[in-house]
Amino acid sequence: MATVNVNESEFEQLILEKGTVLVDFWAAWCGPCRSFAPVYEATSEKYPELTFAKVDTEAEQSLAAAAGITSIPTLMIFRDGILLFSQPGALPGSALEEIIGKVEELDMDEVRKKIAEESEEK
Repeated sequence: MATVNVNESEFEQLILEKGTVLVDFWAAWCGPCRSFAPVYEATSEKYPELTFAKVDTEAEQSLAAAAGITSIPTLMIFRDGILLFSQPGALPGSALEEIIGKVEELDMDEVRKKIAEESEEK
């Protein structure tokens, strides 16, 4: 599956879907974003079972603000509606694939249990 462009009206529904969703927040004027784009696209071809989304921060400024984006590119990874990774900066392909592997290995029942325990402590 190639990357899909996402706007504010589609974002919440996309990240709440079952499965893994990667979101690249980027802008056309951003050099590191342009260097990360082919890495992100190539990785999307290697993992067709995952969803690779892109959010243009210039076109979707309110979405970028709501997501707390202060530096681009920023990569977020959600699985089953839970944010598991958020980091600014362009990644090399090997690092991106390593992160994907770690996200896919997670026991989501354990993740949900830990989140519930942490929210009870507050």
